[in-house]
Amino acid sequence: MSTVDKMLIKGIRSFDPENKNVITFFKPLTLIVGSNGAGKTTIIECLKLSCTGELPPNSRSGHTFVHDPKVAGETETKGQIKLRFKTAAGKDVVCIRSFQLTQKASKMEFKAIESVLQTINPHTGEKVCLSYRCADMDREIPALMGVSKAILENVIFVHQDESNWPLQDPSTLKKKFDDIFSATRYTKALEVIKKLHKDQAQEIKTFRLKLENLQTLKDQAYRLRDSIAQDQEKSDALKTQMEDLKTNIQAVENKILRTETSMVDLRKLQEQISTKATARSTYFTLQQQQYAALSEENEDTDEELKEWQTKFEEKIALLETKIAKLEREMNDEYAKSSLLSETINDSTREIGKLQAEADAHMSVKHERDSAIRTIFNKHNLGPVPDAPFTNDIAMNLTNRTKARLSNLEDDLQEKKKTNETQLEFLWGRYLKVNARYSEVDGQIQSKKESKIGVLRRIKDKENERDAAETELSRHNLARIDERERHLQIEVERKTIALGERDYDLIISQKRSEIYTLDHKIKALHREKDNIATDADDRVKLELKKDELEKCKKKLKKIYDEHKDKFRSVLKGRLPHEKDVKKEITQAFGSVDSEYNDLNSKSQEAEQQLKLAQMKIDAAKSHLAKLQKVLDAKRKHLNSKLQSIAKVSVDINAYPKILKDAMDERDKQTNNFSYAKGMRQMYEPFEKVARQHHKCPCCDRAFTPDEEDLFVKKQRTTGTSTAERLKVLAENLSVAEDLFNQLDNLRVIYDEYVKLEKETIPLAEKDLEQLSADKSEKEQISDDLVSVLAQVKMDRDGVEVLLRPVDTIDRHVQEIQELEPQVKDLEYKLDSRGQGVKSVDEIQLELISVQRAR
Repeated sequence: MSTVDKMLIKGIRSFDPENKNVITFFKPLTLIVGSNGAGKTTIIECLKLSCTGELPPNSRSGHTFVHDPKVAGETETKGQIKLRFKTAAGKDVVCIRSFQLTQKASKMEFKAIESVLQTINPHTGEKVCLSYRCADMDREIPALMGVSKAILENVIFVHQDESNWPLQDPSTLKKKFDDIFSATRYTKALEVIKKLHKDQAQEIKTFRLKLENLQTLKDQAYRLRDSIAQDQEKSDALKTQMEDLKTNIQAVENKILRTETSMVDLRKLQEQISTKATARSTYFTLQQQQYAALSEENEDTDEELKEWQTKFEEKIALLETKIAKLEREMNDEYAKSSLLSETINDSTREIGKLQAEADAHMSVKHERDSAIRTIFNKHNLGPVPDAPFTNDIAMNLTNRTKARLSNLEDDLQEKKKTNETQLEFLWGRYLKVNARYSEVDGQIQSKKESKIGVLRRIKDKENERDAAETELSRHNLARIDERERHLQIEVERKTIALGERDYDLIISQKRSEIYTLDHKIKALHREKDNIATDADDRVKLELKKDELEKCKKKLKKIYDEHKDKFRSVLKGRLPHEKDVKKEITQAFGSVDSEYNDLNSKSQEAEQQLKLAQMKIDAAKSHLAKLQKVLDAKRKHLNSKLQSIAKVSVDINAYPKILKDAMDERDKQTNNFSYAKGMRQMYEPFEKVARQHHKCPCCDRAFTPDEEDLFVKKQRTTGTSTAERLKVLAENLSVAEDLFNQLDNLRVIYDEYVKLEKETIPLAEKDLEQLSADKSEKEQISDDLVSVLAQVKMDRDGVEVLLRPVDTIDRHVQEIQELEPQVKDLEYKLDSRGQGVKSVDEIQLELISVQRAR
């Protein structure tokens, strides 16, 4: 059993936010006494809030629950409740809930800032603190106590302003009792079972229709198969005929081809003949022209001409040989060129193909990266690095996705098995309850009929008793006694007269009575025969009456079963059977429209929440990129400074190092300029001394020894000055190089400072604003989800009534159809003068008359 040990209250209602007030709860009973306003109710409210998370009534959403900042003289007050209790397993747990109330310019803002569960690790003895959202905390504590939230809220820690909840309206009372006794899940289980039964019946009907359709398709397939076989036989015959025709056509085509080939050869020969004839005439004309153009005839002998011809032919042959060799070389080069062109074309095609494959590969990689990022963002599988992904990263992310999918499939299979087990168990219980219900219903009906019969007999006996008492009260007993004596005397006189009566007359009277009874018997026989002729109408009448009575009973039974639900849905009103369908349909329409509206708003809120999450992810990614850029610039600057300064320095010392380098450069520049000016000043002294034999400064005349000494001194000074100038030039170059190198880093340093001081703080501020917007949207979405769940429960409660309402409306229509038919049959029988007496009634009357006869 769970017990409460201690509770700390700080900053709640009249409890001071600066002091800690601890209440210890003793066993077995703790009494809380105090004057009005001392905080007795506040203790109960704190217990209820710690266990259930529900604010007390009339607390204005927590504004009056936390200590008022105006009273404390602050703009913000904080409240805290610590509750130490033992769980149902005997484990010590501390529940901590913290709140904050802030005084804004025009309103007060209440906020729950912390919800923590503190336990002790049994192995190490250390305290373990776990932070929860408020909704998770509200579910966790009742589970640890082993008591439902409804019992904690409405029974154990019920507020004094809500202690009269058993006197509320029936719908609210039923809801509270369902929450307390957890009856809703059993009702829902039955509804789910009924729904599954209906769905299975519908599926069976659908499969039957599919089976009929498949049977039809099967018959069509058999017919098509027969038709295909016949068509195949026809096709084979036609193929054979086509083969014969193809053979004949091939022979004719070969003959035509040979003829065409002969004609082509003939045309070629004719063309060659005409060409040769034309060439012959041309050569002959050319020969005549050349012969006429000769200025003189060659007078060489034939032997000389033959010798020239031989030499000319040898030269021609030599040239032809060279031409053939060059042609072969040209052909070889052409072949090499063609081969190289083909190689180039193949290489170009291969390059294009490889480029296309590379582009396709990159496209596939981009699609893969996009798909992985979409899957991780959609299913919240964790952070994703920046694109593009390497193969190792992609394989790692894919393996993580597969592992998550495998876990989800395992969970799905386990839940399926659990649901099947629960369904089988609930279905067995449903069958048992249904059988028991049928048995009990039959017993109830028989008991009701027996009770009705007993009540009817009691009422008849009471009526007989009342009639006898009334009749007895009308007579005077004295007069009755007197009349009895007179009647006794009359009896004696009649007895004497009876002995003297004429029996023949009496016999004739009896015969006349017998004759009358015979006529009556004949009339009853005729009526019985007429009834036999109208037996069909009477049977129809009886059947219609039975059917009408059954419809009325079913209608009353269904209406009585759902009467309370009708009142709950229609706010206490109970409509007539004829108007139930109209009222329930209108109520369902209003609830359904409200549900659809809230559902669309909930989906819109969910979209807004997803958009806010995407913005937060984008802001985080942007902030991470800025941080990476900042780190990269810091590393770059550190490495550059370390390489320049040859020692490890801090990046923040860069301005001082730059200023020192600039001062050093200026100093070396001044030294170099001074030394250069001195050298330029001393250089002409030697020349002046040699030319004018006097001191260049004071114009004093030099002796030869003094002049030689002065010149020697000037040369020594010039040499030392040149060496010093060289050293100063090197120092100046080093200082300028150092300054230039440091000055080149100024742009990067300015960007680094801007990132650190402006860009990153602004991005962090934007991320905080987006997180606050997301929290607000999460609260709105949670509120909409809770309201939507309540409206869905109301909608489901009304939707459950639609089928019974349809059944009630169908029975009402059947009753309205059967009542006119019954009235018509009764009127038809009455119009024949027979009434609506049954055959059994006429048979009983006939037996009575026969007995009297």
